[in-house]
Amino acid sequence: MILATCHCGRVSLEVQSEPTEVTDCNCSICRRYGVLWAYYPTQHVLIRTEGAAQDTYQWGEKKIAFHRCTHCGCVSHWAALDPARDRMGVNARLMPLELLSKVRVRHLDGAGTEQYSD
Repeated sequence: MILATCHCGRVSLEVQSEPTEVTDCNCSICRRYGVLWAYYPTQHVLIRTEGAAQDTYQWGEKKIAFHRCTHCGCVSHWAALDPARDRMGVNARLMPLELLSKVRVRHLDGAGTEQYSD
């Protein structure tokens, strides 16, 4: 079990396994957030929050909602708004640092081609 937590600890995500790779996307929002996404089926992620500790942001075609801690501001994950889409992105930068040093980082051109450059 891998635990990812925001800075203040009010939002945490538990995933069943370490990611084998993470995605560094250069789209207009991901590059501003500075996140690395680890993708999981929704049923493999347990999200815990203290009270009203999460806020969401949607933009463009509103296919996904980005979640962040309302106290410290860390982006924790994105979730698809279509329940049939069984995938979500967990911000791997909230996982233990030693785990990230072992994981392959893939670079996604989300600002243009929607293709990986590696």
